[in-house]
Order: sequence, then C-alpha cells, then structure tokens
Amino acid sequence: MVRSPILLLLVLLAGPAIATEMKLESPDIREGEPMHLRHVFNGFGCQGENLSPQLQWQHLPAGTQSIAVTLYDPDAPTGSGWWHWLALDLPATLQGLPRGADIGKLQGRLIRNDFGGTVYGGACPPTGHGMHRYQFTVWALPVKKLDVGADPSAAVVGYMLNHQALARKTLTATYHQ
Repeated sequence: MVRSPILLLLVLLAGPAIATEMKLESPDIREGEPMHLRHVFNGFGCQGENLSPQLQWQHLPAGTQSIAVTLYDPDAPTGSGWWHWLALDLPATLQGLPRGADIGKLQGRLIRNDFGGTVYGGACPPTGHGMHRYQFTVWALPVKKLDVGADPSAAVVGYMLNHQALARKTLTATYHQ
C-alpha cells in the first residue's frame, strides 16, 4: 500500500517534465492523401504549378538553433530515392513556411535537389510507375548552420540531418500520374 501513493506522486511530479512531441501540420497537405496539382513539378512530363505547400510546426525541442525542411520521395526508381527540396539553416524562431516560400528571404539556404535545381521541386513520379509517397520533413537542429560545405550532394545533407537532428516530424502526401 505504501508504494502506490509514492508511485502516484512520482508520476504526477514527472508529468510537466515530459516533453511535448513536435507537431507538423499543413492546410495544403494531408497525411496519406493525394497532393494537389499546385504542388506538383512543372517539367519532366509533369504539369503542375510547382509551389511548395504551406507548413506549420510547433513544439521544437530545447536546444534547437535552426530548422531544415525537406521533401523526399522514397519510391523513386533510383535505388536511393529522390530529393525534391532541401531548405537548411532556417531560423529556429520560424513557426512555419507560407505556400511558395522564398527560403532566401527567410534567411535560409537551398541545396541542389535531384532535379538539378535549388528551388522546391514538386511531385513528379514517372508516368505509369504508380503511387509515390512524398515526405515533407521538418528537422530541429542543434546548430545555426549545418556543416555540409558550399555545394553538398543531397545524400550528404540527408546523412547530416539524420545524424544531428534533435527531433523531426514528417507529413507524407501521395501522388501518381
């Protein structure tokens, strides 16, 4: 009987110390649902508007000094997926990105994606390849600038993000043509 009240007290005292999980939402992207044409690439046989979606996040962990936002297709027929968007070094004070975000104006930097450009590259699976998943991920990082050099490959950036992230949250949309 004595253990029960002590255990209850410990649980109650620990409650406020439990960190709130990072949250990612979007009025444009819904988990597991098809992406709107406005977020689809314009090129490579795709005819979308190529606008990045609006994203909002909350509850970054203590120690977050910068944010990265990526878009990755693990289903691309490359053997290594396809990086569509790599935005790094965003200020930790940001709580989201507007639709069609200008990363430079937000004090971040863009890394070359697998299309060969440094801007958002929307969904664009090969015709007839079936449904692909598009993973929008927000990364909370313990550094102001990710140390990846001036012109890193997307794979190097992916490695460093996975290695250094304090937390991350992913929202997955789908698309096929």
